[in-house]
Amino acid sequence: MRLLITTQKVDKDDPILGFFHRWIEEFAKSFDKITVICLEKGGYALPSNVKVLSLGKEERNSKVRYIVHFYKYIWNERKNYDAVFVHMNQEYVLLGWKFWRLWDKKIFLWRNHAKGNLWTRLAVLLSDKVFCTSPSSFTARFKKTKIMPVGVDTEFFKPDPYVPKKPNSILFLGRIAPVKKVLEFVEWFNNLDGKFMATVAGSALPCDKDYERLVQSRASDRIKFVSAVTREQALKLYQSHETYVNFTPAGSMDKTILEAAACGMKLEVRNPALKDFRVEDHSLQLLMEKIKMEIS
Repeated sequence: MRLLITTQKVDKDDPILGFFHRWIEEFAKSFDKITVICLEKGGYALPSNVKVLSLGKEERNSKVRYIVHFYKYIWNERKNYDAVFVHMNQEYVLLGWKFWRLWDKKIFLWRNHAKGNLWTRLAVLLSDKVFCTSPSSFTARFKKTKIMPVGVDTEFFKPDPYVPKKPNSILFLGRIAPVKKVLEFVEWFNNLDGKFMATVAGSALPCDKDYERLVQSRASDRIKFVSAVTREQALKLYQSHETYVNFTPAGSMDKTILEAAACGMKLEVRNPALKDFRVEDHSLQLLMEKIKMEIS
C-alpha cells in the first residue's frame, strides 16, 4: 500500500518537529511507497521509497504559491498513493478532500489539540478516521476518532548506564509559551529547597517573546535557560537530569513526558491523563502497528 503524508516540516534537526523525521522512517517500513508534502523542509535522510515535496516555506514563498504547489503535488502524485495521512494541520483536509474523494483516496487526520473550532469539526466530518493520543483532545469526542499511542522512539530514548544523573537536578523541556505553564513552573521551583538546580530547555515563538522575558525575570538564579534543543541534545538532558517536570494541563499528551520516563527520569506532571501510563504502551513501534491496521 502507498501513502501520502502531509505535515508541517521535514527536518531531522528541528527542535520541535524533528521527531516526525523518525516517524517517516517507520512509515517507510510499513508501506510500499511514501510521498510527503510538507510546508517546509530542512535536512533529512530517509529511505529510498520516500519522496519529499515542499510547499516552499524555506524559500519564503507566498501563501498563494503554497496552495498552487499543494494542488500540483496531489495531482501529479495521484497515481502514487492510495490513502492520505494528514498530520496535525486540518487545513490540508479542507483543501484536498474533494479531489481525494473523487480519486477514491481515504483520508486519515491526526489532530491532538485541546481546542478546536468549526473548521476542525468540518475536517473531522470530511475524514474517514481521526487519530489523537489524549482523551481530552478536542477530536476525542467524535465517534470516528481512535485513541492512539504517543509514538515515542523507545529504541532511542533510553537510560545510559555510563551517564550519571546529577543529584537534585530538574529539567523542564518544551516551548516557552503560556500553554506550557512555564511561569507556573518557575514559581513552583523558586519555592523549593536551595539544593535543587533546574534547566529550562526551549525557546519562544515571536508572539510569545514578552512571555519569555517575564518568565526569565521571575526565575531564580538556580535555573539555567538554554535554547531549543535537537533530539540528540534532548536525550543527553534526559539522561543527565534526575526529575522531569511538566505543567501542561489535560488536553494533550506531551511526548516529552514519555521520552523522559523512557530515559529513567522521575516525573512531576500535572496532566491527569498520564496518571497510570506505561511507556511501552506509547512506543513508536506500537503506534505504527496501529496506524497500519487502521489505514490498510
